[in-house]
Amino acid sequence: MTGLEPFGARLRRVMDERGPLCVGIDPHASLLAEWGLGDTVDGLERFSRTVVEAVADRVAVLKPQSAFFERFGSRGVAVLETTVREAREAGALVVMDAKRGDIGSTMAAYAEAFLHQDAPLFSDALTVSPYLGYGSLSPAVALARESGAGLFVLALTSNPEGGEVQHAVRADGRTVGATVLGHLALENAGEEPLGSFGAVVGATLGDLSSYDLDMGGPILAPGIGAQGATPADLPAVFGRAVRNVVPNVSRGVLRHGPDAVALRDVSERFADEIRAALTSA
Repeated sequence: MTGLEPFGARLRRVMDERGPLCVGIDPHASLLAEWGLGDTVDGLERFSRTVVEAVADRVAVLKPQSAFFERFGSRGVAVLETTVREAREAGALVVMDAKRGDIGSTMAAYAEAFLHQDAPLFSDALTVSPYLGYGSLSPAVALARESGAGLFVLALTSNPEGGEVQHAVRADGRTVGATVLGHLALENAGEEPLGSFGAVVGATLGDLSSYDLDMGGPILAPGIGAQGATPADLPAVFGRAVRNVVPNVSRGVLRHGPDAVALRDVSERFADEIRAALTSA
């Protein structure tokens, strides 16, 4: 398998060209209804295709949430395959939001499903969970390196329940979240202009100055828009690491559908606001 240019380098370039915005593709039942679509495979397909056609040629990253496709079974997964392929053909990088985490051959199989270049669901990066121990991700790390893909590892998530694990203090005095970030810094050591192994860190978490977020890789930052964070909040939350932040907006963009022009306009507005916030940092 001949790998692509490393994900980090490709991400840095498309962020510089298009602005650092990630738009989520989250076709849950309530959004399908808001768009006047049925909670069916046909509704799923129309929703996903509309988002891709509206914004995939102008935003840096699209992030389909696998669960909302998987719930329709094999036909939903077929729609996901098409969504990934068409988004990448339009020039967006695709981060598959599947949050996979397991051990041994099972983790290797998950990696092959999303990170092997010949796989129907091959994506530029995959979200993964390290909470069976960071070492359990080794098969995904190895295949990502081989294929030129990337990983976004759950580190400091925006859900309230996450703190009981991620802020827990280990015997060595470091929190679990800080330990994850430390592993990522090692993965990205020496990589320029940006490493391929990133963290998921919520934009709604406020002051994170006690954490070293500058670990050489990208930071996928959910929480902009419907969850309450704004582009102007990013410098205060992420500090010197803000240059590597990929803010994710899902409902804040998607609620403007099914009008493709409205989807394009609001995504461009978010991209402009994020670029302005990061430039002023």
